[in-house]
Amino acid sequence: MQIYLPIAEMSVNFVLIIGLGAAVGILSGMFGVGGGFLMTPILFFIGIPPAVAVSTEANQIVASSVSGVLAHWRRGNVDIPMGIVLTIGGFLGSTTGVQLFSILKELGQVDLVIKLCYVVFLGIIGGLMLIESINAWRQQQKAGAKRKKLHTHTWIHGLPFKMRFRKSKLYISALLPLFIGFFVGVIAAIMGVGGGFVLVPAMIYLLGMPTVVVVGTSLFQIIFVMINVTIQQAYTNQTVDIVLGILLLIGGVIGAQLGAKVGSRLKAEQLRILLALMVLGVCVKLGLDLVIQPADLFSLSQGGH
Repeated sequence: MQIYLPIAEMSVNFVLIIGLGAAVGILSGMFGVGGGFLMTPILFFIGIPPAVAVSTEANQIVASSVSGVLAHWRRGNVDIPMGIVLTIGGFLGSTTGVQLFSILKELGQVDLVIKLCYVVFLGIIGGLMLIESINAWRQQQKAGAKRKKLHTHTWIHGLPFKMRFRKSKLYISALLPLFIGFFVGVIAAIMGVGGGFVLVPAMIYLLGMPTVVVVGTSLFQIIFVMINVTIQQAYTNQTVDIVLGILLLIGGVIGAQLGAKVGSRLKAEQLRILLALMVLGVCVKLGLDLVIQPADLFSLSQGGH
């Protein structure tokens, strides 16, 4: 049941890897996230070198996102113009992120930076999402209560280069989604994630897109950005393990279809609450590891004397 990973230079149980890929694929289809925020730390935990885990996970995210987009496309839940603008920003951001990744790798600090980024981003975003989602759910439960707008227009929406996004029923500056795409692209390259845990709430609360359209559009953007990350990581840093990627890909494609079906049966508020809880769970686990790990390293150094 063991298979050798040439770039990671280790053997793993291939059934376990396929199963993990399927589990993350389910999350992708349900929430519109690439699932890397969960899979990448899991790969750390089973011994995959962080640099290899981050780069290879980008490849698996592409597969699960394609599968998820096809499922949402059939339901008419993808805003193509918005996805294109986000993708342009994502391309620029991911290219910048790969260069930063390469610099951190040379400095020997890439592992620490990756984990710190996870703790900070997941903690902040998960907390904000949970609070807002619970408030929205409570508001909906009140008899006769009017739904509050998820966003308010500010000076940001009045910036130049306005575009009309008919599927999302928006007329806003293209600069805002372009910037969001750039920021998510940088995160995608450094953390080995699709960036959905940042992109989804940003599309809902900053852009004001309907939740039903956000999921499919998020996956659309993730596909092209992660293709760019995979190619650049393989060329620049040689850290993409194709064997590991194929195993994760097989599981991810299957799981994404199942996730899309499950997600369509849940209310938007319920989806956001579940996603927020999962984000916070991963954050706590990684945070504890950062606190506990130095003691282990200290005991090892003492043992060398």
